[in-house]
Amino acid sequence: MPDSHLFEYAVLRVVPRVEREEFLNVGVILYCPKHKFLQTIFTLDEARLKAIFPGIDIAEVRQHLEAFRQIALGSPQGGPIGALDVASRFRWLTATRSTILQTSKVHPGFCGDPAAALQRLHQQLVL
Repeated sequence: MPDSHLFEYAVLRVVPRVEREEFLNVGVILYCPKHKFLQTIFTLDEARLKAIFPGIDIAEVRQHLEAFRQIALGSPQGGPIGALDVASRFRWLTATRSTILQTSKVHPGFCGDPAAALQRLHQQLVL
């Protein structure tokens, strides 16, 4: 595996009622230090979310997901966290939290193309 590089990823989960510990996987965040790659991808199935969590505010969930994306990209819309280096942004995004949007534990892997790995994980874990 000479062209394979270590990456880390976590699954993005919508957790409307933290005390019930119920969630729906909606996306993936992937970090590859060698490529300085940090991106998220998500698919929000509104019908499925409403069926499982009838009172959920879809607009609020979209705002949280977009904030994750902006921070991962390091854009000015990511605020002060978005201005951190790539590794710090990944660690901040994957830190344990009790909010409507949470991440799984961080998992490692190897890949040659981080963007392709992100797409593959999204397909396997979300769709």
